[in-house]
Amino acid sequence: MVEVAVYIVSFLFGIVIGSFLNVCIFRIPKEESLSAKRSHCMSCGYQLRWFDLIPLFSWIALRGHCRKCHAKISVQYPVIEAANGLIYVIVLLVKGISIESFIFCFAMSALLALSVIDFRTYIIPIGFNVFILGLALIRIAYLLFIEGKAFGDIIPFLIGMFVVSVPLGILWFITKGKAIGGGDIKLMGAAGLLLGWESILLAFVLGCMIGSVIHLIRMKVSKAGRVLAMGPYLAAGIAIAILWGEPLIDWYVNLIKG
Repeated sequence: MVEVAVYIVSFLFGIVIGSFLNVCIFRIPKEESLSAKRSHCMSCGYQLRWFDLIPLFSWIALRGHCRKCHAKISVQYPVIEAANGLIYVIVLLVKGISIESFIFCFAMSALLALSVIDFRTYIIPIGFNVFILGLALIRIAYLLFIEGKAFGDIIPFLIGMFVVSVPLGILWFITKGKAIGGGDIKLMGAAGLLLGWESILLAFVLGCMIGSVIHLIRMKVSKAGRVLAMGPYLAAGIAIAILWGEPLIDWYVNLIKG
């Protein structure tokens, strides 16, 4: 019962954070303040009251329309909120209930928000990469000072910061930014410090595979151009590595040996 309660609380906390992610997704590309400006209807400017801002439930209660002008409210709001809540529950189910799991939850939130922004604008705001880098430093501090790990145990994380980002940086320099974006390089550096070199290599390979397949489908179905935003696909690879990186790596190693 205690675990069930933790999952329920985690979901509710996740949808609250998801509500903030929606604010980031809409305002950061417009360079608007995240705190100074009150939430309002995009159509009539009606300033939302507290009961209009209850994550997920307010949208359902209002049936997806503004309380005042009855204009449609984007379905993105409940989708992002619900997705973030479910992500938190999945992380805890897969990784167990621990400090590191909650660090990963926050990392997944950043990945979700930056994916939507990058998909729309082809830009990964630097704040998300800095946030993930901060989470990586917190995890390393936790491993060193709480778990009692030796400094040698941290070396794989330090290597992870450079093992993908440096080659991508070289590619960026050679192609003058045409082959890869600067935000993608910073993302892989920050995520590499968070996950370690083995997991970030897995994340990069998975991200490239997912991106290739999905974008080819998009080019055929929706006539998408050849240029693609890599952020969402790299984020998907990182998310998979967070959840199932260790068993996937073990499976691959055993396959090579066997």
